Amino acid sequence: MEDSESQMLSDEEQTPEPLLVPDFKSPSPFICPQEGNITPTQIFLFIEKMKKTNRNVVVFYGSQTGTAEEFANRLAKDAQRYGMKGMPTDPEEYDMSELSRLKEIPNSMAVFCMATYGEGDPTDNAQEFYDWMQGTDDDLAGVNFAVFGLGNKTYEHFNATGKYTDKRLAELGGNRVFDLGLGDDDSNLEEDFISWKEQFWPAVCEFFGVEATGEDSSIRQFELVVHNDINMNEVYTGEMGRLKSFQTQKPPFDSKNPFLATVTGNRKLNEGGNRHLMHIELDITDSKIRYDSGDHVAVYPTNDAAVVNRIGERLGVDLDTVISLKNLDEESNKKHPFPCPTTYRTALTHYLDINNTPRTNVLFELAQYASDPQEQENMRKMASASPEGKALYHSWVLDSERNILAILEDLPSLNPPIDHLCELLPRLQARYYSIASSSKVYPTSIHICAVVIEYTTKTERVFKGVATNWLKNKEVTDNGHKHTVPMYVRRSQFRLPFKPSNPIIMIGPGTGIAPFMGFIQERAWQKEQGKEVGETILYFGCRHKNEDFLYQQELEEFERAGVLTQLNVAFSRDQEHKIYVQHLLKKNKEQLWKLIHSNNAHIYVCGDARNMARDVHTAFYEIAEEVGSLTHTQAVDYFKKLMTKGRYSQDVWS
Repeated sequence: MEDSESQMLSDEEQTPEPLLVPDFKSPSPFICPQEGNITPTQIFLFIEKMKKTNRNVVVFYGSQTGTAEEFANRLAKDAQRYGMKGMPTDPEEYDMSELSRLKEIPNSMAVFCMATYGEGDPTDNAQEFYDWMQGTDDDLAGVNFAVFGLGNKTYEHFNATGKYTDKRLAELGGNRVFDLGLGDDDSNLEEDFISWKEQFWPAVCEFFGVEATGEDSSIRQFELVVHNDINMNEVYTGEMGRLKSFQTQKPPFDSKNPFLATVTGNRKLNEGGNRHLMHIELDITDSKIRYDSGDHVAVYPTNDAAVVNRIGERLGVDLDTVISLKNLDEESNKKHPFPCPTTYRTALTHYLDINNTPRTNVLFELAQYASDPQEQENMRKMASASPEGKALYHSWVLDSERNILAILEDLPSLNPPIDHLCELLPRLQARYYSIASSSKVYPTSIHICAVVIEYTTKTERVFKGVATNWLKNKEVTDNGHKHTVPMYVRRSQFRLPFKPSNPIIMIGPGTGIAPFMGFIQERAWQKEQGKEVGETILYFGCRHKNEDFLYQQELEEFERAGVLTQLNVAFSRDQEHKIYVQHLLKKNKEQLWKLIHSNNAHIYVCGDARNMARDVHTAFYEIAEEVGSLTHTQAVDYFKKLMTKGRYSQDVWS
C-alpha cells in the first residue's frame, strides 16, 4: 500500500518492467494515458525536454495509488502562478542519472513527491530511481531540490522513502530549497500537503527572486473535444489500457491490462450480526496468471450507476455524449486524464473517483462556478491554509463524508461544467485484497475475503464502499449470465517459510484471516506430499462466536486433521470484558517464546495497522521481557532483527 492512502495492503512489489515503447497499438486516434506518448528519446532525456519546452521546474512523483501523482500535478500547475513552468514527471520514464544536468537550466528546481509503500519501500514506479540513488556518486552540486513525503504514522517506517530521498540528494551535493514535508495519512494528508505548500512557494520566491503573478484563477489543463460523429468501435468503454482489451484478452495481465475473471463463488461467511462478510471466488483458467499464498489480488471496481445518474441529472447533461479531454500542453506524456475518447458515463463509472471526499484543490477550482457569493466564499475558504478554513473543510467535508454528489446537492448554486469536474476528480484506483487461497490447492482460482462497507454518515446519507458493494452484487446465477471482475495479481513478500518444517504463528483477526486460509491450505497440501510440516498455529479474533467466526467449519476441520496444531480464537464481545488476540498471545507466552527463540518460528500478522498490529507488537515485546528476560530496548531490537531476517512479516492496512 502506498502508505499515504487508506487503500490496502502492504507488500514489496515486483520490480517494474523497464518502460519501453508500448508493444500494443490502439486503433483509436487518441492515446490513452497508460500508453502515454513515450518515445525512446523522451524516456532518456528529460533535460532536453525541459529545455525544448522552456520549463524550469520538474516535479517527480513516486506514487502507488495516485495521490503523490495528484500532488505533483498540483505543484506543477502552481508554478505558473509564480512565472515558472512546471512538468509533472514519472521517474520510471526517464534516466534519472540526468539529474546532475538540471543546473544547465537557469533558475531550475526538482521537486519530489515520494510516497512510502509497504514496509518502508519505494513505490513501484520509483524503485529504479531509489536504486540509482543508493548506487550513484554523481555530483548534484548546483541542483536545487525539495521533497514532500507521503506516509502513514501507523506504519513503523513512516515516510522512509521521502526521508531517504531528501537525505540522499543533500549528501550528493544537492541544494535543499525548502525543508522536507512529511504528510501523514493517519491524520490528514491533504492538510499536511496544503500547509507545506503554503510555506514552500514563498521560500521558492525568495530563493529565485520571483513574485507571484497574482493570478489565482483556475488554470485548465485539458480542453474538451466533443465527438458528434465517431465510430463507436473507437470509444473506450472501461478498458484500462488497450482499446477492446476486454473483448480480446491477451496475456500477460497486469495493471494496464487486467484479466476479466469470472465469478464462480460468492457466499456470505457470517451467520448473524449487521455486517456482510463475504467469500468470493474468481476463475483464472487460461489466463496464465500464477500466484503464491500471501500475494494480493487487485480488482478494478466500477462506481454505483445510481450515483453516476444523479450527477448527470444534477448537472443537466447527457452522460452518453462522446468526448475527449485533450491536454493543452502538447509536450506532455499524459495526453488525457483517462482513456479517451469515451463518454461521460464511462468516465464517471470506470475512471473517476466519485465516492470519496474531494480534496481541497477540487473545491478551489469549482468555487468559480458557485453563483451564490456565500457558497463561493466557503468553498475558497475550505481550500485555504487558514485555521478557520481547515476546520470548515474538516467538519463539512471530511467528518460529514461528503462526496462530490453530496457537495453538488448541498450547494444549490454550484453548477460546474461536467468536463471541468471530470478533469479535477482523481482516478478510481484498483482495490487490493490478500488472496485467501493456495495455488497448490486452487491453481485456477483466486479467493477473496472482505467485509462489505455500508453505514450512515452524519448527513444521513448511506455511504457504500465502492469495491465491496460491487463485489457483493456479483452473484453466481443459473441463468447463464456470468459476472466478471477485471483483476491482476500483485506479488508480495508475505511468504511461508522455505522449509515446511519451520513452525508458523499466524495472527489475523477479522478479514485478516484471508492470507492464512491460503497458508493453512498449503500446509495441508505439503503434509499430503509427505513433507515434514512444523507447528501451524493460528490466532484469530472476531466479535461473537455465533456471528462472525469466519471459516469456522474449515478451520475446525483443519484442526481435527492435525494441520492446524493450535486454533486460538478471541471473541471480543462474548463476555463482559473485551478479549483480543494479543491477550491470547500473552496467555501462551512460554510456548510462543520457545517457538520463536529456540525453534526458528516465523510470525505473520495481517489486518489493522492502527491498533491491532501495534498491540500485537507490544505483546511480543512483553513476552520477550517476561519470559526471555530481555530489557524493553533489547526486546524491540530482537523483533526488529526478526523482521530483517523475514521471520516477522506484516500484511497490514489502515
